[in-house]
Amino acid sequence: MLELRRLVLICEFARRGSIAAAAESLGYSPSAVSQQLVALERETGTALIDRTARSAELTDAGRRLVLHAERILSMVEEAESDLSAHAGTPAGRVVVTAFPTAAVAFAPALARSLRRHTELTLRLGQSRSGRGMREVQSGEVDIALVDDWYGRVRDSENLRVFRLLKDPLVLVVPRKHRLADPEVPLDLRELRDEPWMATPDGEPSRLAVDRLFVDVGGTRPTPWEFEGLGTILSLVAKGIGIAAVPALALAAGVRGLAVREFPGNPVGREVHAVARGSSVHRPSVSVTLRAIHVAARYIAADLEPVSPADR
Repeated sequence: MLELRRLVLICEFARRGSIAAAAESLGYSPSAVSQQLVALERETGTALIDRTARSAELTDAGRRLVLHAERILSMVEEAESDLSAHAGTPAGRVVVTAFPTAAVAFAPALARSLRRHTELTLRLGQSRSGRGMREVQSGEVDIALVDDWYGRVRDSENLRVFRLLKDPLVLVVPRKHRLADPEVPLDLRELRDEPWMATPDGEPSRLAVDRLFVDVGGTRPTPWEFEGLGTILSLVAKGIGIAAVPALALAAGVRGLAVREFPGNPVGREVHAVARGSSVHRPSVSVTLRAIHVAARYIAADLEPVSPADR
């Protein structure tokens, strides 16, 4: 009979692409992972990994086993969720990951909401854009808060997606800037010569800023580039320049800023919570998802012009 822990190892090898990366992800030594994969080959009676002096990759049989293993592990998690759902009390550790601005925005409300569940432990970490769904899929985390700039995040065979917020870009300027006055009309064409700041080229929020100017035509400004929206907001507050940022970034509470909405239908993103379909009924995951939805409503109320997504 195949051992579940070895099925976990071969799935992780398939996701990571190497024995060393799979070992690092799971907290094992590479030699231990290699030995367990050899043992799995003995159990199946077939070669699962094609090894060379410098690399290793799945054989055709290995790829077929991974497909079976992913279904088996999903069914095991579903069985565990069903049993724990009948137990009723949220307990154990639930792991949530979020893109940085969501982690800052959601952490206070999540902590307040979940602390009454004394047998539940929350771990909230940060991940770069695009990694959250992969981490949920691999089982590294239970829930991911992900941003979606292009409407591409959807339910899949294994994942459930829950819409939380619409998060438009807003203009942030220093308090003494002429556009801090809400009575002054906002025209993007007149802002091209301003000292703009943005995240590096290729970052999702930078692409969104570029789209703002594409929509009005003409030459886009060439901004100074800084890692992290928090850094950009602090520079704007010091009077060094202006920026367009997702409204959710304002949860960091940087002082000295004036915020303006862009006219029309501004570029923006949607924020979603993503979890494995096999785990959503587990009490620890279910209660955390409810807390995330409550947090989203509080955030929407606090941050104009963010509004809850239609349900």
